[in-house]
Amino acid sequence: MKNTGQLSRRQILAAAGFIGLATLTGCGGDDGGGGKDLSKKRHGAMKNYRVGDQFKAAEPLSFSVLYNNHPGYPLKNGWLFWKELTRRTGVTLKPTAVPLSDYEKKRSLLIGAGDAPLIIPKTYHPSEAAFVSSGAILPVSEYVHLMPNFREKVKKWRLEPELDSIRQSDGNYYLLPGLHEKPKPGYSLSLRTDVLDRLGLSLPTTWDEVYSVFKAIKEEYPDRYPFSDRWSDNTPFPAGALMSYLGQAYGIGAGWTYENTTWDAQAKKFVFTGATDAFRQMITYLHKLVAEKLMDPESFTQHDDEAIQKLLSERCFAISANPQELVQNYRYNLERQVEGATIEMVPVPLGPAGPVVMGGSRLENGLMISSKALDSDNFVAMMQFVDWLWYSDEGQEFAKWGVENETYTTSGPGRYKVKDGITLMGSDPDAPKDLQKDYGFSNGVFAYGGTWALVSSSFLPDEKKFQDAMAEREQLPIDPPHPLQSTEQEQATLWDTPLRDHVTQNTLKFALGKRPLSEWDDYVAELKSKNMDQYIDLHNRAYERYQKENG
Repeated sequence: MKNTGQLSRRQILAAAGFIGLATLTGCGGDDGGGGKDLSKKRHGAMKNYRVGDQFKAAEPLSFSVLYNNHPGYPLKNGWLFWKELTRRTGVTLKPTAVPLSDYEKKRSLLIGAGDAPLIIPKTYHPSEAAFVSSGAILPVSEYVHLMPNFREKVKKWRLEPELDSIRQSDGNYYLLPGLHEKPKPGYSLSLRTDVLDRLGLSLPTTWDEVYSVFKAIKEEYPDRYPFSDRWSDNTPFPAGALMSYLGQAYGIGAGWTYENTTWDAQAKKFVFTGATDAFRQMITYLHKLVAEKLMDPESFTQHDDEAIQKLLSERCFAISANPQELVQNYRYNLERQVEGATIEMVPVPLGPAGPVVMGGSRLENGLMISSKALDSDNFVAMMQFVDWLWYSDEGQEFAKWGVENETYTTSGPGRYKVKDGITLMGSDPDAPKDLQKDYGFSNGVFAYGGTWALVSSSFLPDEKKFQDAMAEREQLPIDPPHPLQSTEQEQATLWDTPLRDHVTQNTLKFALGKRPLSEWDDYVAELKSKNMDQYIDLHNRAYERYQKENG
């Protein structure tokens, strides 16, 4: 972390807070809000850039961008997205394409070698922390005064607590996250509803009911696993989706959302996630499914294609889903391979935590900005461009839907429809063109976040039903700010990985029955031997220090 050596930590953080409040209430696009002299870095910038303005560079510009190349819609230079973006903004983006499967590793190598593009999207907090101490990425919170749309959304949607939760020890945040007006959970369990109907079963609403449904299916099909899962590829936490939404039912982060620290709102302190009773209860539930042959043990090791083939060949009847996969993959193929097959995704089943969703979910993956960008005389223009494309209503609409009357039509606010002959995420599986593959829109590198009207505008009936149900749930508390100082961060990093690895390995052992649950206390003792208590003390001291210095 940066060490100023000039101001006290209290002064730095207080200044960050006051600057944040001042810039969030400001309306203009001048350089004064951040206390930085950027007068020589305005080439190509708009003189007065404000909320609602179409950004248009004063002269043709180009910016390099790291591009996460998704196999579902691989990069094409001829996409309408590139052509129209340049026409509207005067900016040409120069992508460095990296395969999705290798993105995080390649990103780290490029940043470490000083070869990273200026704009670095698809970064999930807290992975940006690894690049802070080297000075390789920009403390972007010092420059959001150049981003009126970003500031306006933070203020309007009261996202300051979420941003505070990603600040580093110098009081800055180094990631421009995607901003959502409302939480948008994405994953849950899907089940073959025709099979449930035949057995006289209803869609489950709790995890106890899920167990009962699986038991009934097992009785009817004793030679098969009711549930075989996916999303164990290219992830440090196998069955990452399942554990994420199962953990939510117990009030903790697990799987893809696992962090070693969990905020205990009642005790007002951080606890170690993998040693909590809630985590033990979650593992106990998984173990029961596996032990009673209700869940395929290969769920934690198999490739996605294998899991999907088991569903399509009726070797299982339930699998984790998101709305896009449900429609485009499972339902589309089941209807063609299994006569009368139907499948639905249920709202995340409820558990001991009740009707909740994870806190902090209104922030999505976001952008880092290379520190090299500040050396350019086009820096202000680049920040204005980033603000327009990723944070303005107009830019977000463009990135998601494309060009009106060419790729979509609209019949009012939030009412969009792709043009005939174009499909979006399975809206018309037989259409000859695809909005993502053939045009480059609704691309995860550029299109995320925004108003609920925009985010929900592409919902198919399944997702609308799912999201309406999830919107009724209460958001779990957001972790309070607890930024670590540079020496603390270095020590925490050394402890974090061995602890995380031990949790992951033993979660699988417990779930698969390779380690008896009676050894839970031994497992916790092993975590303590790996500095669990010291690790948590570090975070609690940081929290207490932040509270003391900021009231």
